[in-house]
Amino acid sequence: MTWLENQKQQILNKKLPPHAQTSVKRPACPATEARGPQIGARLIVSSFRERNDRKQTSDNKSERPASGRRDKPFSTPRQKAPDDGSEWLWGWHAVSAALSNPLREKPMRVMATEERARQLTEAFGKIETLGVFENSTIAQHLPQHAVHQGVALKVLPLESMSLEDLAEPAHGVILMLDQVTDPQNVGAVFRSAAAFGARGVILQDRNAPGLGGALAKAAAGAVDQVPHARVVNLSRALERLSDLGWRAVGLDGSAEETLDQAIDSRPVVIVLGSEGDGIRRLVAEHCDSLAKINMPGGFESLNVSAAAAIALYEVTRPRR
Repeated sequence: MTWLENQKQQILNKKLPPHAQTSVKRPACPATEARGPQIGARLIVSSFRERNDRKQTSDNKSERPASGRRDKPFSTPRQKAPDDGSEWLWGWHAVSAALSNPLREKPMRVMATEERARQLTEAFGKIETLGVFENSTIAQHLPQHAVHQGVALKVLPLESMSLEDLAEPAHGVILMLDQVTDPQNVGAVFRSAAAFGARGVILQDRNAPGLGGALAKAAAGAVDQVPHARVVNLSRALERLSDLGWRAVGLDGSAEETLDQAIDSRPVVIVLGSEGDGIRRLVAEHCDSLAKINMPGGFESLNVSAAAAIALYEVTRPRR
């Protein structure tokens, strides 16, 4: 009888518990003694089948999703942009201005906290599509980090005016934006236009953002107070405006004439380009004059919305 068989027989005779049947103390051999102290060491001996069973159990317990991450609590994903042509407005000023605008279609949905719902009802009476929700529920319908101030509105976009309706009769000031695509900047331009009483804003049909969402929030309701027109070709639009009695002045930091020198009492279109590229060559050629904002500090350029505010102030201030 071999040594291993002898050990198994002793285990059977003693009727040890099951877990002890796989633990057998072996005498030290010369090979192990040469490696260093092995006193009290125990060798775990298991059958091939037992080792396989434990391996499969261990593998099953360690199974995780393919991503390698633990499952997280369920959370409601943010909704995708509406596919029915509508847009979301958020923020108290943007929403209240939209509800006050008679040219707007009736809102498809209004979401508000309990306090904001009370304020809306006091200001506008009963709103059929108004619902009361928690702040977190409102946020789920909006882009990430949208500061909605407890109110949001889903509505069809504003209709633009025709160029002729916007420009006739010729008086005052109109802003024209060439390749200005940042919603925050365009929203701030609308806000300045409302503050200084501009006739309207002319945008490109393409390469210009829609007047909802972050733009409307930055405009603080001005998109519903200042008319706008969208045109396919700015150069042709300037030609048409000239026929209607308007004079075009393009802002260009490299111009020799300053804005206060270029402005007179005639109706004027102020043309502003993007902060990086400025007004495009063909558009500049259709302007009656190019002018720069006088900056004694020597700084090269201003943000387009800041330049618009300064230009509007210069144009609207009383002249002798």
